[in-house]
Parts: sequence; C-alpha cells; structure tokens
Amino acid sequence: MDNKEAKLKYKPNSYEILESGEYVICAVSKKRISLNDLNYWNVDLQEPYFSAVEADIRYKQLKNKD
Repeated sequence: MDNKEAKLKYKPNSYEILESGEYVICAVSKKRISLNDLNYWNVDLQEPYFSAVEADIRYKQLKNKD
C-alpha cells in the first residue's frame, strides 16, 4: 500500500474503507492519523479527529453555533 490518504465512511462503531490508503486527515488539527491509530470520529459530520482533544474542540464549536 502506498502512502496516500484513505477515504472512509464513518459508522457508529467502525468505519468502511471506500478508497484504500494509510491515513486520514484530522478535521480540526489537520494532522495525519494512521488508520491503525484512528479512534475518534463523528458519524453525522463524517469527519475524523486526531484525539479526544480535537473531538472536544469540534463538539464545542458545534454547541456554540446553537
């Protein structure tokens, strides 16, 4: 597998690989996330997060929009 970005469909407890790759990009920090290290994502927004910190940042951003 070459060093390219994967395309995923995020599900409640897993994800489906739509296009193979080695990593995805965090929606908040723009850091690369190896698929082996991917633990945080938002199903509704279909976006991955590097860690719980970035997931919390996005949650607060969305909460403040209301």
